[in-house]
Amino acid sequence: MSRLFEPLAIGNLHLDNRIVVAPMCQYCATEGTAGDWHLIHLGHLALSGAGMLVVEATAVSPEGRITPGDLGLYSDANEAGLAHVMKAIRANSPIKVAIQLAHAGRKASSHAPWDGGLQIPAGEVGAWTAVAPSAVPHSAGEDAPMALDDEGLQRVRDQFAATARRAARLGFDGIELHAAHGYLLHEFLSPLANFRTDAYGGSLENRMRFVLEVFDVVRAAFPADKPVWVRLSASDWVEGGWNIEQSVVLAKALEARGCAAIHVSSGGVSPQQAIKLVPGYQVPFAKRIKSEIGIPTIAVGLITDPEQAEAIVADGEADAVALARAMLYDPRWPWHAAAKLGAQVHAPKQYWRSQPREYKDLFAQASFGMR
Repeated sequence: MSRLFEPLAIGNLHLDNRIVVAPMCQYCATEGTAGDWHLIHLGHLALSGAGMLVVEATAVSPEGRITPGDLGLYSDANEAGLAHVMKAIRANSPIKVAIQLAHAGRKASSHAPWDGGLQIPAGEVGAWTAVAPSAVPHSAGEDAPMALDDEGLQRVRDQFAATARRAARLGFDGIELHAAHGYLLHEFLSPLANFRTDAYGGSLENRMRFVLEVFDVVRAAFPADKPVWVRLSASDWVEGGWNIEQSVVLAKALEARGCAAIHVSSGGVSPQQAIKLVPGYQVPFAKRIKSEIGIPTIAVGLITDPEQAEAIVADGEADAVALARAMLYDPRWPWHAAAKLGAQVHAPKQYWRSQPREYKDLFAQASFGMR
């Protein structure tokens, strides 16, 4: 019996298997609103057979977008766009769908990756002033962000709560709070980005404070029977930065507040990071955090082979695996993994005839559009 294809509960949310489609920015929204690309892209991934699909980093405010093309959920138009996408997914797939709520912090107002990914210079069309814990730019030569004052901190908390309420109205099964990859919440955690001298800077307790406050308001704004969890960068990969020991402390504090899982990534806060990329390079971080808490952990990062994913779960290094680029390259990755591992996977009945003869029991019989 494949461990990767065993069910998993994240809070009250029950997944058919332990494969998660990781959130992946598409940089193609219009004023934050999802369009035809999102319908095709997310609809396609919803047929993957994964246990859960997490919608890309979704900004809680216009200034919280990484690029002008980032997805948002801060307006009625944004909500309507995602409602269209969600209606199509719900009618055609039993997959669980979560959304990642995010604020880009000092990495906001940037060009899309295929346009270089650099900060849009101040005064150029499409640029805006980023906000951050401290008025320190991400990279040398960039314009400094505006440091958030008390009023600004409250505004951001309110934006996260308002977006969580919109996510609830849209019927998302869960919320992932983005506290990784050098964006706003990670910036508060890392001493490489947070130089504050008030209650939100300095000590570990102070640097964690804003993340915990944002978690609390999101948790309160989302239905109590649906899970909220956090994606964090377990290490900055820079000497003197955020590290795994501090990540364990944060994970324990989040668990105590009702966090349903920890999605373990790394890096993103500094151009000085020195990451040694090898298959599963972030899995040891997930394993360490899993050993310290009683809620599920999700591992991510260069997990590409079914046997590799199976071993991560079977050996107790993480409770689930998330795939991003591998899923884009092979949107039927869970089908192929199930075939290799002798498991079953849900597939739409329109595709049943694609089942290879040697894997005659690959597709589970499932009803679609019934939830």
